[in-house]
Amino acid sequence: MSSHRKARSGNHPFTRHALRMGLFAAGAAGVAGAATAVPAQAVTGVAHAAYASDHVFSHADRAHHTQARDSFTIRQFGTVNAAGVRNQANAVSAGCSADDHCRSVALSFQIVTVAGEHTHLNAVNLSDAANKECTGCQTLAGAYQFVVSTPAPLNLDAGARQRLADIHRRLDALTRSTLPADELRTRADGLAGEVSAVLRDAVAHAPKAKAQPSVTLHRHLDGWPGH
Repeated sequence: MSSHRKARSGNHPFTRHALRMGLFAAGAAGVAGAATAVPAQAVTGVAHAAYASDHVFSHADRAHHTQARDSFTIRQFGTVNAAGVRNQANAVSAGCSADDHCRSVALSFQIVTVAGEHTHLNAVNLSDAANKECTGCQTLAGAYQFVVSTPAPLNLDAGARQRLADIHRRLDALTRSTLPADELRTRADGLAGEVSAVLRDAVAHAPKAKAQPSVTLHRHLDGWPGH
């Protein structure tokens, strides 16, 4: 096998989400392995613009046969009139063989909470897995982005944070496991479902208003073998 790579367009309907009104132009892509954010003031309720980028990158080769990276971030922006968020996972396996195969896994979970009834949101969620001259290698990249929208600022309480911290620990263990790529994908989806349940419970207790609170999951996985 010579190469496996698929371009990922930011225009995919499940990677961009416009919340209630138009789009706010996000900034540049995050640096590999970096997490950056420009937060809004969550407590005051004063509207601001905000931006966050989380990017996980894993590269396996003959010198480093097994590489695994994951990220689990919570961005609570409070009341914003515009926000741009980007979540990205990239995994590469290069130069290995069926007798001397590689394994590269990158998983990124990003939770974003925004408040306001007329918020402009640009949410980008991308993943890409590439095999480069790597017969028999396993490569998986998964990006999970959770966008919580409420009329008034939502602060996750201690109970919700504890449940999310437990999911984070299990994500760490899963990323570094030796499970086959297809089972790893299934387990990652299961953890994403648990995150969604925690967030739905949180918004169920959010202050009621004309605009209804919502939890939206953007999921993008790319992998080899299988897609």
